[in-house]
Amino acid sequence: MSKSVRAPFLILETGQPVPSMRRHRGFPHWIRVAAGLAADDTVVVNVQAGEALPGREGFAGTLITGSGAMVTDRAEWSERSADWLREAAHAGMPLLGICYGHQLLAHALGGEVADHPAGREMGTIGLALHDSAAHDPLFAGLPVAFPAQATHLQTVLRPPDGATVLARSEHDACHAFRWGERAWGLQFHPEFSATHMRGYVQARRDALLREGRCPNTVAREVSATPHARRVLRRFVRHARTLSGH
Repeated sequence: MSKSVRAPFLILETGQPVPSMRRHRGFPHWIRVAAGLAADDTVVVNVQAGEALPGREGFAGTLITGSGAMVTDRAEWSERSADWLREAAHAGMPLLGICYGHQLLAHALGGEVADHPAGREMGTIGLALHDSAAHDPLFAGLPVAFPAQATHLQTVLRPPDGATVLARSEHDACHAFRWGERAWGLQFHPEFSATHMRGYVQARRDALLREGRCPNTVAREVSATPHARRVLRRFVRHARTLSGH
């Protein structure tokens, strides 16, 4: 099938980057570029701004962005999106939630999301794969440990019933999960470059200092995360295979 008639991916925009990083545009752009998608391969719906959720037909899959919002606030737009995602997951639509999107998807499917008891996780972190990842379409064949970018205060304390936890970090026990055969959540940011991550560390400098961490050290330890980006690109390829588009 030619590229011109391929079904686009829907991107649900749930928030904006920190102000200092908005010169690099928003999360949908970062995701699209990191995923290797052209502009006409995506349709962006800003659900946080109140835009209406579309029907599911005609999309190869859906990606849900990160956000500075909190799932536990139960904002109207967030709960409305959770209802849509629950229906989409049960209907077999390929889904990939990132950071807030990961937490929102877990909440939508009956998991528990809350503030992480140990506080913030930020910077280039070490991701460790569970044995279950060896047979997962997005993680199979990747190293059992690799770096990823992360910045979050809330977490999936309890994955949805029936979900398979695929990865963890020293800080967070549920950095990735799969529900069913077509829905994934990633707490880490596969779309973040080292530039994005350093920008976030700088933006959270005062908070890190209050929490007893040295932002200069966190920034200095930021590195490229090519294997994390591969997870995002694999989702796109796998979703196209599943949808026939």
